[in-house]
Amino acid sequence: MGFWVRALACIGAFVVAGMAAAQTAPPVAAKRPFMVTSPNGAREDDYYWLRDDTRKNPEMLAYLTAENAYTDSVLAPTKPLQETLYKEFVGRIKQDDSSVPYRRRGYWYYSRFTPGADYPVLARRKGSMSAPEEVLFDEPKLAEGKGYFAIGSTAISPSNQRVAYAEDTVGRRQYTLKVKDLSTGQTLSDAVANVEPGMVWADDNKTILYVEKDPVTLLSSRIKAHVLGTPASADRLVYEEKDTSFYIGIERTKSDKYICIGEESTVTNEYRCAPAADPTDFVVFTPREREFHYGVDHLDGRWVIRTNWNAKNYRLMQMSDRTPLGDRGKWKDLVKDRGEVFIQDVALYHGGVAVEERWNGLKRIRILPDKGESRYVSAEEPAYAMTLQDVGDPDTGWLRYTYDSLTTPTTTYETNLDTGVRRELKREPVIGYDAKDYVTERVWITARDGERVPVSLVYRKGFKRDGKAAMLQYAYGSYGNSTDPRFSLTTVSLLDRGMVYAIAHIRGGQEMGRAWYDDGHLLKKKNTFTDFIDVTRGLVKQGYAAKDRVAAQGGSAGGLLMGAVANMAPEDYRVMVAQVPFVDVVTTELDESIPLTSNEFDEWGNPKQKAYYDYMLSYSPYDNVAKKAYPALMVTTSLWDSQVQYFEPTKWVAKLRATKTDANPLVFRVNMEGGHGGKSGRFRRYRDVAEIDAFVLEQLGVK
Repeated sequence: MGFWVRALACIGAFVVAGMAAAQTAPPVAAKRPFMVTSPNGAREDDYYWLRDDTRKNPEMLAYLTAENAYTDSVLAPTKPLQETLYKEFVGRIKQDDSSVPYRRRGYWYYSRFTPGADYPVLARRKGSMSAPEEVLFDEPKLAEGKGYFAIGSTAISPSNQRVAYAEDTVGRRQYTLKVKDLSTGQTLSDAVANVEPGMVWADDNKTILYVEKDPVTLLSSRIKAHVLGTPASADRLVYEEKDTSFYIGIERTKSDKYICIGEESTVTNEYRCAPAADPTDFVVFTPREREFHYGVDHLDGRWVIRTNWNAKNYRLMQMSDRTPLGDRGKWKDLVKDRGEVFIQDVALYHGGVAVEERWNGLKRIRILPDKGESRYVSAEEPAYAMTLQDVGDPDTGWLRYTYDSLTTPTTTYETNLDTGVRRELKREPVIGYDAKDYVTERVWITARDGERVPVSLVYRKGFKRDGKAAMLQYAYGSYGNSTDPRFSLTTVSLLDRGMVYAIAHIRGGQEMGRAWYDDGHLLKKKNTFTDFIDVTRGLVKQGYAAKDRVAAQGGSAGGLLMGAVANMAPEDYRVMVAQVPFVDVVTTELDESIPLTSNEFDEWGNPKQKAYYDYMLSYSPYDNVAKKAYPALMVTTSLWDSQVQYFEPTKWVAKLRATKTDANPLVFRVNMEGGHGGKSGRFRRYRDVAEIDAFVLEQLGVK
């Protein structure tokens, strides 16, 4: 372990109040003081004993079971509303829906659902969509008898005759690599355990390159090559990343000529590439350097590079593939740095590139043909999201993208790269929904330090900004992940009950460019929390919501946001929902045996350094629980969560129960079978959403 824990005492026995009778009283976890020490300080942790890496400790499991029983009891009066909401959600879903097909090496690939099925059928047709269907995976059948099931990724061999896939039946994101022969329909005996989703075939149609996970830390550190028909123990090591602050992955380029290994940390990255015909000698594209980022792809005899080299918000560069790798001095500008315009992604096609960029907080798509003028794809709403769909072959002549907003269901378009003609391929069907009944807008709230924070809002037409409405405010604000204003069929049920839904695009994401992220992590992380609070107060002041009818919601790092805000400004919220929350920041980051810790130091800071230790400790939700009134709280976790371990929210809830002074409900839902994203399956997850929304509606007094 990366730090030391010394038991001071072991007092009392595990107690669960009310287990012998009705679950009317909340469970109580006994305090067992442990001293958590590190080079920079020592803290007592009364609930450290709730951590069990085996997930088999009977006391711990009994406590989680009691929490679920108590939650059932508290939420029992909301059961009719939960059922109503669930029926509304699934009633909007087209039962026999299918995806938009895409073409790859002569086949059209798609997924389809049958009525009532929780999982799709993955299929393809050769040459055209009128050809006979070939089923790749019948997921409903594969998922039978399993509490959790997910196919993380698939990879078709160059010959089109085999498919490699990653399967998870626990929710821990520790996948098993398997291979199916599409000519016979048989699953081969080859199986490699504990891999990441995402694998590629070499051109020989028998070698699969994959990412192996560390079984303890769950870090991806090794690329291996598996040859069909040989044992996994014989797999060849292709590359090993020694720096534990990096994630690694592997992919084929758009041209299909190269396979590239990507290594990425918060502050830098690096690529190394080899011919797909002989992926044995991987050459570094250009060496890593702190605060230097780049990404590469290849098509039509050139490499295209997205990089922040002398460009805070990134630029595009290019290099002939006849130029040896390793020297960025050979790169030439393709799209120069454009100041406040942040280049987020790029897609290559024959004759040009398409750029996904952010400006003024919104995503847009710019098409840049090698010959002719560049142009933007049009948008019709004040708050929306456009996303490149870089799928299929690069020679179609059409660029595919999705468009959606808080009022417009996800719509897939294609635009002709030569003529600019746009055609709609599919709008996600939402039964009984009419976008004309709803209004979306973009407003700006000035934060306490003068920064203007963009906010996306949606409400039902006829809403009056009179300061009486209930509002749900959501945000994430970490890792540079931007929260786009996307359509949600479950949110419609809140809007139909008169609520306002708001997304606060707070610092820590990249909505306003790279500086927006830099101003919301490490020793500036508290800007994320204060932005959220200031948005709430600004919206209340402008009459979008009543001061005593505001709900807040966030998950994972957004759950950290909820925990920090609950400590900093509990009086601003009537109810808060923290899903799989990262709330024990210092203790977790001190322990490098906990999955996915060491590669987070440049996001949160390394608490072995005193400046970071002190700053992280000053906002860590678990460490700052105090004797005061908190809002009504709903907290969720999953026993097998690989990203935020179950014991973080479990300890936080136990400490809140023993410390807070209010009588507001605190309920803790533990998913015993799911992972970081909750339950698997198309419909089962809506039961969880209905439970959360019913709790929020009840607390806000929404009838």
